[in-house]
Amino acid sequence: MQIARPSLIALSAVAFFATLVAAPRVTVAFDGTPQSSTSVDKMPLQIFKDPEAALRAGLEDFKTGDSRSGLEALKYAAAGGESLARWKLAKMYANGDGVPQDDEKAYDYFEQIVENYDEDDSSLRERAVVSSAFVAVGAYSLNGIPNTHVMSDPMRALEMFQYAATNFGNADAQYNLARMYLDGVGVTRDAGQAARWLHLAAEKNHIEAQALLGQLLFTGREGVARQRGLGLMWLTLAQQSATPDKKDQWIFDLYQKANAAADDTDKQIAALYIADYKKRQRD
Repeated sequence: MQIARPSLIALSAVAFFATLVAAPRVTVAFDGTPQSSTSVDKMPLQIFKDPEAALRAGLEDFKTGDSRSGLEALKYAAAGGESLARWKLAKMYANGDGVPQDDEKAYDYFEQIVENYDEDDSSLRERAVVSSAFVAVGAYSLNGIPNTHVMSDPMRALEMFQYAATNFGNADAQYNLARMYLDGVGVTRDAGQAARWLHLAAEKNHIEAQALLGQLLFTGREGVARQRGLGLMWLTLAQQSATPDKKDQWIFDLYQKANAAADDTDKQIAALYIADYKKRQRD
């Protein structure tokens, strides 16, 4: 899979080491209290044995509330190839968590994870991080980021979602892939293919996939046979797990509409399906 590679920012060892060894000048106040001519914010940062050590230090710094040292440690670890550090920084920039919100920087860190992933030489502990990065790059590629180098590229999005859905079984990727097939974005519209991907995600308790699959089965569509009882089952499960906020309101709306249109037979069949599903989940 050929992926465009953004260049990493090279670290200057000389400059970096100089900041570490250049101790601030200390003076003494009239009351005898030592004072530094360099503010705390400008104190030199610790040096790390290797990127893995920097990653551990960065995560510990954030845990103890030292966000400045934690951020710099993570950047050092990310530049050294630590996927978890890149993922953590990407999430921080995507959410504006402790740093200014910046989707372009988030994309670049996610992209570094994707472009450096080697399926023949990967760690099991990094699978979730890599899988999440593929989905994030896919989402950014689908919509693009205004006024940045990240342009809308549905084919790239399809590639990312397809890879994460197939190789990692990622439920978010499966759901996004289904949406592309339903909407005919970057691929020929195919409700049957969409239903297959939705089912895989729904079985993993992905509530958006459950709701969309339920609606698709309850109403039917070309390539998808109408199964009102089964559709109501998925919609019921989705609304039971949804949260009563604006983000999930569409799930409640779909459920209420289907439930109002369902007859007693539909509801009885749905109840049987729900009991069987919950038993399978327990087992």
